[in-house]
Order: sequence, then structure tokens, then C-alpha cells
Amino acid sequence: MSLHPSSGDPFRFGTEAFYASLGRAFVAMCAVVPFLFLIEAVDQGLAFGLDATAGIIPQRIDGLDGVFFSPFLHHGFDHLYSNSIPLILLGTFVLAAGARRFLWSTLVIILVSGLGVWFTGSPNSVVVGASGVIFGYLGILLTRGIVERSWWNFAVFLLVGLLYGWQLVGILPTDERISWQGHLFGLLGGVVAAILFRRRRPTVDGPDYSGSTLSLP
Repeated sequence: MSLHPSSGDPFRFGTEAFYASLGRAFVAMCAVVPFLFLIEAVDQGLAFGLDATAGIIPQRIDGLDGVFFSPFLHHGFDHLYSNSIPLILLGTFVLAAGARRFLWSTLVIILVSGLGVWFTGSPNSVVVGASGVIFGYLGILLTRGIVERSWWNFAVFLLVGLLYGWQLVGILPTDERISWQGHLFGLLGGVVAAILFRRRRPTVDGPDYSGSTLSLP
């Protein structure tokens, strides 16, 4: 009995299931952005001051909880607008490879990016925004084509590199108003996630489960 992936495999490029998975991922990411806008609208409308109370305050214990909350907060709508399109686009490609892998990868990125900011950032700053997650997704997509040796992932690697490769300058301390630490550690978190949650290649003598959901961690 053949154990090769069938035409219904949602992770095999060119199948109807693959395009359906990509479409669902796009819809899901489009739903995330209005949620972020709702948080920002409530924060500003009710003057909660969530940026100051739930953002990352580096090297302070009372700012450590911001590691988990800061990706959902932004310094105004302009900040959120600038993050929306790359979050949708990069997140779609990451999510299309599997929801469970997406969630675990996002958690790793949030932890690595947030803790990196907390340990190395200025204690006089408050850091919020989804930029660390965006750079993490960029790190995943740039790394996945290498570690999984898939021509589809290589194609995504090239597309993302052309569209957002220039943003890598954001990992350098070029603007004191921008948390380059969040960008740098977010990118590193994405690289780590791509390696930890890569799809395992079948062994020479073993059955071929490539493309199967059984291969996901």
C-alpha cells in the first residue's frame, strides 16, 4: 500500500487542498488585523493607557508581562497601519503550512523577541507593536526554504526576500524611536522556530510521510 501524499494533501504545492489552505490562511490573517484595530480603538477611546501598563519595560520586573501583551498593542493607528500589510502577507504564508506549527512558531517568536527586548532594551523605554512577530515570520520564511529543502519554500524565500528583504536594515540601531532589538530577536526567533518545527524528511528505508499532517510536531 502506498503511503505517499495524496492529491488531498494540504501542504503539497499545486493541489486544490493546498490553494484552499492558502486561502483559509489569508482569511484568518485578515481577521487578526481588525482585532488589533479594535484593541487600539478601545485603548484610545477609553484612555486605558495600555501601552504604558502592558508594554515591555526593559530590565524591570513590572514590565516583564509585556513580553506577551506588547505584540497586540501599538503606538497609535499609524504604527498599526504600517504593520498590517506585512503581518497579513507574511502570516498567510506561515499559517498555510499548518495551524499548529503556526501557533507554536508564533509563541517562540513572541518569547524570543520579547525577552530579547527586556534584557537588552533601554529601561527608560516602553516597547509595543507586532514588528517583532513580523520579523519572526520573515525569519521563518527565509529559513524554511533552506532547512526543508522544498522548491515551493525556496520560491516563497525569493518572493519574501524581494518584497521585504530591505526591512532587514531594521535589525540595526538606526533610529532610537524603533526597537531594533525587537526586530533582531524576532528574526532570530523565527529562525529558531523554522528549525524546531520543520517538516521532517522521510528516511531512506522508512515510509514516506512527507506532506502528511503526521509529520508536524
